[in-house]
Amino acid sequence: MPTTPHIETHFTASEIVRDVVIGMSDGLTVPFALAAGLSGAVASSGIVVTAGLAEIAAGSIAMGLGGFMAAKSDAEHYASEYAREQREIVEKTEMEKQEVTDVLTSFGLTVDEAAPVVHALSTRPQKWVDFMMKFELGLERPEPKRAYVSAFTIAGAYITGGFIPLIPYFAHAIASSALPWSVAVTLVALLVFGFIKGRFTGTRPLRSGIQAMLIGGAAAAVAFAIARIVSAA
Repeated sequence: MPTTPHIETHFTASEIVRDVVIGMSDGLTVPFALAAGLSGAVASSGIVVTAGLAEIAAGSIAMGLGGFMAAKSDAEHYASEYAREQREIVEKTEMEKQEVTDVLTSFGLTVDEAAPVVHALSTRPQKWVDFMMKFELGLERPEPKRAYVSAFTIAGAYITGGFIPLIPYFAHAIASSALPWSVAVTLVALLVFGFIKGRFTGTRPLRSGIQAMLIGGAAAAVAFAIARIVSAA
C-alpha cells in the first residue's frame, strides 16, 4: 500500500531574514512618524523631505553599527567560550565527561546508553568542544563575515523602508496634501511587510501584518498630534 512521504515544512528564519526584519520595521516606522509629525507643524514638503533624508542617513548608520557591534560581540563571546571549553576538557576532563552525560540523559538516554557516546567524544577533542558549545551552552559558531553582512543588511533594509513614507512628499509641494498619501502608502507597506514577515517567521501572516500596521500608524498619529500641539502653543 503506497504511503504519502513525510515532508518537513518547518522554517527557521535565517540571520539575514532577522536583519531585514529589524531594519525594515524600524525603517518604515521611524521616518513615517517623523514625516507625519513634521506635517503637523510645517507647510513645505521640502522640509519634510530634508528632515526625512537626514533621519534615514543617521538611522541607517546607527542601526548598521548596532548590528555590526552585536554580531562582533557574539563572535567574541563564542571565541571566549570555545577557548574555555578547550581548556576544561584538558584540565577538568572527568567533570566535562559528566557534563556530557548530563546533556545526553536530559534527552532521555540512560547513563549506560550515554557512556559509549561520552567515550567516543573524549577521543575527539575538537568534536567534544563543538558538542559542548552547542548542547551545553547553546551557542552556534558564527559566520566569519557575519558582522559586516549584518551591518549592511540592516542599514540597507532601513533605507529601503525609510524612503516609502517620503515618496508622496516628492510629488506634493504641500506637506498636508502629501500626508494622506504617505499614510496610505506606508500603512499598506507595513501590512505587506508584516504579512511577509509572518510567513517567514512562522507566525500568523495576517495577524503579523495588522500588528505592524497598527504599531506604525499609532507612532505616526502620536507624532502628528504632538507636533500639532507644540506648533499651536
